[in-house]
Amino acid sequence: MTSQNTKTEMLSGAAMVIRALADEGVEYLYGYPGGAVLHIYDALFQQSKVKHVLVRHEQAATHMADAYARASGKAGVVLVTSGPGATNAVTGIATAYMDSIPMVVLTGQVMSHLIGEDAFQETDMLGISRPIVKHNMSVRRPEDIPYLIKKAFYIAQSGRPGPVVLDIPKDMTMPNERYPYQYPESIKLRSYNPTAAGHPGQIKKAVTALLKAKRPVIYAGGGVIMGQASDELTALARKLNYPVTNTLMGLGAYPAADRQFVGMLGMHGSYEANMTMHHADVILAVGARFDDRVTNNTKKFCPDATIIHIDIDPASISKTINAHIPIVGLVKPVLSAMLAQLEQKKAQPDAPALATWWQQIDEWRAVHGGRYDSDTPVLKPQAVIEAVSRITKGEAYVTSDVGQHQMFAAQYYQFNKPNRWINSGGLGTMGFGLPAAMGVKLNYPDADVVCVTGEGSIQMNIQELSTCKQYGLGVKIINLNNGYLGMVKQWQDMNYESRYASSYMDSLPDFVKLAEAYGHVGIRVTKPEELQPALERAFATKDQLVFLDIHVDPKEHVYPMQVPGGAINEMFLSKTKRT
Repeated sequence: MTSQNTKTEMLSGAAMVIRALADEGVEYLYGYPGGAVLHIYDALFQQSKVKHVLVRHEQAATHMADAYARASGKAGVVLVTSGPGATNAVTGIATAYMDSIPMVVLTGQVMSHLIGEDAFQETDMLGISRPIVKHNMSVRRPEDIPYLIKKAFYIAQSGRPGPVVLDIPKDMTMPNERYPYQYPESIKLRSYNPTAAGHPGQIKKAVTALLKAKRPVIYAGGGVIMGQASDELTALARKLNYPVTNTLMGLGAYPAADRQFVGMLGMHGSYEANMTMHHADVILAVGARFDDRVTNNTKKFCPDATIIHIDIDPASISKTINAHIPIVGLVKPVLSAMLAQLEQKKAQPDAPALATWWQQIDEWRAVHGGRYDSDTPVLKPQAVIEAVSRITKGEAYVTSDVGQHQMFAAQYYQFNKPNRWINSGGLGTMGFGLPAAMGVKLNYPDADVVCVTGEGSIQMNIQELSTCKQYGLGVKIINLNNGYLGMVKQWQDMNYESRYASSYMDSLPDFVKLAEAYGHVGIRVTKPEELQPALERAFATKDQLVFLDIHVDPKEHVYPMQVPGGAINEMFLSKTKRT
């Protein structure tokens, strides 16, 4: 182990925590103080490199750190106290775990000698977090803190990324006890060595299969974005002239404006994407995990396809869908190797078969193509998202909560760049959108940052409007207000004869007045003709948070929608039409 420091310093455990974060290059720490971490907060106060963001609820701290990681590719960092502070962070840790997001969560703990005594604000955070972290650890000696923090970042950011929890008993941070401080430049773990480069033989097989394909498709997920491999994916797709579909997490990995992009696939994927997948004879799956929202009934999934699956996590390959050509490795070097082999082979895809395939895809595009009835006196949510996409020129960072508004944003905002679509995919966490937008805006202050939400989701972390005021976070909130828990209502319409059990949101607040009470700008939109002026005003207001409460048609459903239990090509296209 080598050190960056030529002179050994003597620091308290608390000072070590903050110095280690600074040496790791951490700029922002998102958190909320409490008794078990007050020594750390005092050390934080006495330096200026690491800045602290005081949220109003610990869940918001985790979502801010998560969104920072999704936008930047670097681990976000959280600091919370023991007991309820730590348990309040659990939802955000699980959100990051499900979507493979790098995050380091520092949780306070009671004094070591009190652990197991049911002391005040004691909770077994290691036990609670074990199923929802990549790794967790506890500090047993103050002098180990630098090593453990370096280890936490290494594990969180390498291989398949994920959250790491470091539990710190209060007596490990006593200000009057000093220990030698050395921060490791690098770290090696005997039991943890993720594969980087894919097996050359498997890559060769994959390239051969791709070139022989008659009906190919490239299916790209969030691993392409977290693996910073969008350029390689785009180069490969354009070299082959093969269609590309993205998962919900993978939107932006391939430019949505490109003709080869057939849209998002899955439960609310485009008609053409789902049909292309179902009828494909070769599928190149890159950084995607074949989750249930893509596959629907796994027994009916893409019956004629040879599947090539590239993933850093060997446990994800053939977990739900059998991979005929598995490749374990980081997507960036694997795709680079595939491109190099294509150059060496000088071979070309089957041009006549590919022309026929594209003709079929274009026919599928004509069937649905994202159309909706826009000629109505009531605002359609699709029209709102399209207008936001136009006014931001597709350049904004867009966060979302979970529900119909999330699907409309995924379908109708045109993502042409990676790391711009920030949403909770695997866990589906309501309350994610606003703190996620805050995490992005804090780190990219000059960018347009939009939170697309609904009147149900926004209230789950609405207290963070106070944090936005304190730190001057001028995010734009697009609240698609239909008076219902929209996705719940859609399912109740389709499966429960429109019995709206606990989905009607009566007694809603006046969101405009509420935004103003927090010191922000509130705008209400109730008619189609009011939309464009309201958006222009909102995005012209650069330095302030603007809350747009936009009343949309409560009867509107998200389509296409896969038929539950069906194949990927079985979809509802409207309330009256299905494939």
